[in-house]
Parts: sequence; structure tokens; C-alpha cells
Amino acid sequence: MLKKLGLGIVAVVVFFILVGWLLPSEFKVVRTVRIEAPTEIIFNHVKDLRKWQHWGVWFERDPDMKVVYEGPDSAVGMKSSWQSETQGNGEMEIVAIEENQRFIYTLTFPEMGVGSTGELTLREKEGDTVVIWHDYGDVGANPLLHYVAFFMDRMIGDDLQMGLENLKVISEAEFQAM
Repeated sequence: MLKKLGLGIVAVVVFFILVGWLLPSEFKVVRTVRIEAPTEIIFNHVKDLRKWQHWGVWFERDPDMKVVYEGPDSAVGMKSSWQSETQGNGEMEIVAIEENQRFIYTLTFPEMGVGSTGELTLREKEGDTVVIWHDYGDVGANPLLHYVAFFMDRMIGDDLQMGLENLKVISEAEFQAM
């Protein structure tokens, strides 16, 4: 009886590993919001990593998060690194900026051995600005991490959307106050 139970457990583990090999290692999460404000106002909140504390949901969840900034402000090479008991530890670095149009960063979580690239793209449309947030990456060859890639949209999609909604609120308020 014990031998059959052991073989059953091994079979289940092997099955999950095999399925993991079949799952994609790459992921892409995309969310969009339409904001009634000019691109310049919105982009100022995006390109300054210090301002992410005002609209990023992770900062709301852990007000005690310890964040350190280094490098040139609001420019390629600016980094933020954080330590959080509830949100994990990580680092973000700005890798490209197309003023008022596109912002690209890398994101790493060293403890988990995963990272991603993120892009926020701004496009004017009928007097408003459409902001599209992409987060994408590759988790590598580990079949267990392929499950992470498979579920990434469910894991972070709501966070991206809530961040965009927060960005909308502060950008529209700033525009209306002008």
C-alpha cells in the first residue's frame, strides 16, 4: 500500500514537471487606461521613480516599504530598490525614455530569480491620453517557473490596472487644477 502511494506521488510530480515543460517560458501582461490629461502631465508621474509611490499599488499595500533611489533623476540609469516584508524585495532601472511617449524599465526580484521588462506607452487620442502598460519577460528553462509565466496575467494584471487607475486620478486632478 505504501509503495503504491509513493509511486502515485512520483507519478503526479513527474506529470506536473512534464506539463511545465510544455507551458511557455515567456509571458506578457498588458493593461490600458484612458486619461483626460495631456501626455506631459502623465509622463512626469511615470518617468520619476520617486512619484511611483503616489500611484503604484505596491506602496499602498506596504507603507513601511524601504525604498532607495540612485542615479540621475527621471533619466536613463535611475534606479529604485526596495525591501518589503509583504511585497518582496526588488530593483527597477530605467533603460529608455522617449519623452512624453514611452518609458521602459527592467524589474528584477533576486530572491525569486525572475525579472521582467516593463513599458508604459502614451498616445494622444481625441484630446485624451491612452496609457498602455506592458510587462513581459522569460522565466527560463525551469519547468516549475513556466507555471509562474502561465499565471502571470492573473498574478499582476490587476496590480497594473489599479496602478493605471491611480495614475489617472492624480493626473486628471493635476490637469483640472491648472
